Amino acid sequence: MSFPPFKYTAADRFLQYVTIDTQSDPTSPTTPSTEKQKNLGKILVQELLDMGISDAHMDEHCYVYATLPSNSDKEVPVICFCSHMDTSPDCSGENVKPIVHKSYAGDKIVLPLDPAQVLTVADHPALADQIGNDIITASGDTLLGADNKAGLAEIMDAVYQLINHPEIKHGDIRILFTPDEEIGRGVDKVDMKKLGAKFGYTMDGETLGHVEDENFNAKSAVINITGVSAHPGFAKGKMENAIKIQQAILQALPIHTLSPETTDGKQPFIHPTAVKGNLENAELSFILRSFTREEMDRLEDILEAICVRVNKDFPNSKLEVIFKEQYRNMKEKLDEFPQVVDYAMEAVTRAGVTPIRTSIRGGTDGSRLSFMGLPCPNIFAGEHAFHSKQEWVSIQDMERAVDTIVHLAVIWEEKS
Repeated sequence: MSFPPFKYTAADRFLQYVTIDTQSDPTSPTTPSTEKQKNLGKILVQELLDMGISDAHMDEHCYVYATLPSNSDKEVPVICFCSHMDTSPDCSGENVKPIVHKSYAGDKIVLPLDPAQVLTVADHPALADQIGNDIITASGDTLLGADNKAGLAEIMDAVYQLINHPEIKHGDIRILFTPDEEIGRGVDKVDMKKLGAKFGYTMDGETLGHVEDENFNAKSAVINITGVSAHPGFAKGKMENAIKIQQAILQALPIHTLSPETTDGKQPFIHPTAVKGNLENAELSFILRSFTREEMDRLEDILEAICVRVNKDFPNSKLEVIFKEQYRNMKEKLDEFPQVVDYAMEAVTRAGVTPIRTSIRGGTDGSRLSFMGLPCPNIFAGEHAFHSKQEWVSIQDMERAVDTIVHLAVIWEEKS
């Protein structure tokens, strides 16, 4: 069906949301990891209540839940749209000052508070597709927060449009906004019974038209090293330095393959992320990423084999490798319900955009939700260069995301 012309609100909402600092903290044990995330949660709840969504609320863990009730006579599966409120710890999100660059002409964009921050088509090829569009950036000293406040604004706008156009038929729509996605804890405290949805979609993708139905399998690995201490003046034949064992392990890693800087597409990697320790006790932390379980098994075997080889040079030391699953490839679950992705592709098409089915070299809340009983692919939100001072989003891409959400709601109702 065709819709009447929408008076979009996504851009105005987004420009407000990004000014609220919601940076998460990986060192904090609490949920949310930072109390300031609740400041945005409260605003979102109030906006939903003002729209007439009577059950909108935020729980003690900073999860926002709300329901747009069905206006259809059909029994339609309950679908959920999800985005996260936090921004990355990698770059400051305090005192963000967004700038709208109207009718982008392809020229370089110099951010005023740090003229060294320059956006060019050479560095950001996706800008070549934005000629004539309106680009939003920060001012050069912070990230923008399009990841994932663009998704928040798009979901809120779609709900607004559906409320103001009751002729558009849809089933029950659940809204979920989460904290702490950027530190890997975005759905730790989700109440799945309260959520009560059958299928879901995260609005946390990048390029216009992209629908992501596949992501990394992810594990962490920690190598605990117990060396042999001795007085350095009398250490010959006795000392086995845990710091040198760390060094030997790192030097044994592949140089030209299996690392983030040497891989792309669906290639796997082993990535050392932290070192700490002293002569007697040391620790190495890694993340392991692959698209298949077989590749993950191979990465584990490689790391364990390196430890065995290194241990032979330090026979009196102890090396222990501990692997921990972080998230899995959502494709395993989405393949059981092909209509979830098929409907998303159709919705993108109806929004006037060419759909592109693709994978993501990372994870989303949706990848974990898929294994919690809510099959949940990821749809473009228009965010680019996230986690950086050069982050940007196009207003027109955000509006196409709003259209996609509305069309998805319609498609689920039509096909029920």
